[in-house]
Amino acid sequence: MKSIITAVVLALLVPSWAFSAGFHIREQGTKAMGMANAFVAQADDPSAVFYNPAGIAFQSGTQVSLGVTVINVPETEFKGTTELGEGPYGAEELNVDTTARDDIFFPPNFYATYSKEDSPWAFGIGVGSLYPLAKRWDTTSPFRDEVKEIAIKPINVNPTVAYRFDALNLAVGAGIDYTYTEVWLEKDTYLYLGGDTASHLASTEIEGDGDGWGYNFGLLWKPVESVSVAVAYRSEVELDIEGDADFYVTPTGQAVIGSLTGKAVPGTASADASTEITLPDTWSFAVAWKPVERLTVEFDVDRFGWSSYDELDIDLGSTSPLGDSPAAPKDWNDVWAYRFGVQYAVTDQLDLRAGYARDNTPAPNATVGPELPDADRDNYTVGFGYHTERAVFDVAYMWVDFDDRDVDNDIQSGTYKSEAHLFAANLTYFF
Repeated sequence: MKSIITAVVLALLVPSWAFSAGFHIREQGTKAMGMANAFVAQADDPSAVFYNPAGIAFQSGTQVSLGVTVINVPETEFKGTTELGEGPYGAEELNVDTTARDDIFFPPNFYATYSKEDSPWAFGIGVGSLYPLAKRWDTTSPFRDEVKEIAIKPINVNPTVAYRFDALNLAVGAGIDYTYTEVWLEKDTYLYLGGDTASHLASTEIEGDGDGWGYNFGLLWKPVESVSVAVAYRSEVELDIEGDADFYVTPTGQAVIGSLTGKAVPGTASADASTEITLPDTWSFAVAWKPVERLTVEFDVDRFGWSSYDELDIDLGSTSPLGDSPAAPKDWNDVWAYRFGVQYAVTDQLDLRAGYARDNTPAPNATVGPELPDADRDNYTVGFGYHTERAVFDVAYMWVDFDDRDVDNDIQSGTYKSEAHLFAANLTYFF
């Protein structure tokens, strides 16, 4: 019998299709997003708190930046087959031609930085939504025993300090990461007992939350006026997740589960659920170059340590009518992403930006499912920045073009197709 809580934990690992492969989010600042997030070696606005904390040491005064990203969660299409209701006689195999419902979300970001003009010290704080997710399959979807609806409402708080070595034109920075996440899941449980259809045993709603701590640091060096070289790192974060599950058990479910357990099963029940998930560490290596005064180009390489996600080990409370589940292997891989961005200052007031990134998925074929039908993807971006004496207004757009994901595993056999669109805006004010 499939584990309900497994889908919850999978949901925790899926921030949004529109971001980097896996569940690491790079879209934390509009200027950076306009250059496909090739920004670690520039890091010249308050979003440096996220991209490279050393960058705030080269900024002066007090800056406050507030922004929002409009995320169009994609209408994921799947064509193929899946099995519904694994049971004592196997499972019912279904032909599938279905689409996940689209949705729109508005995760905000906030940054504040401070540095005296004659001081090498700088301080900052960032608040953002690093793991947002929504994925909704129709209530009659063949995937309803895997997931009907999942959502994540996260927040990340990142206080930061940086120091500049003027003699070397070098800065270092470090910060603390605190991540808190709320989770919601709805799904059904089916069992195949022979005949033409699988029997509906139970419906489940689960709410949970978890938090964890980590750290980050960065280095930014300007060996000559036209070149910047940078390295940034974010540590693993272990999320301790606890939740409550509410079950509605159908009359068929009461009879079937009762016969299997030898105990009376109520029509409604609740249980505790808990697990630990380790988010991966991330390395970023970058170089930015200004071949002429008004033109900046940057190339970044990111490494994501997804091998930290090797299995799911979930504990269910003893009152769960659907029982517990063994640890599920995931065996994700470490992967690389490659980013290129360009900015041209048309005038002293107007900057134009564009970028391209290639993100590789860490999920092997054996672990891909409807909770996260992840795939390699190409990201194409454009944007602009408009400057006034006291403020900058940035706007960006990203198109995420997913490769078709062919899968053949225990959950489904077929092809997922998807694309996503993001719009972002930030207003940064100088005091």
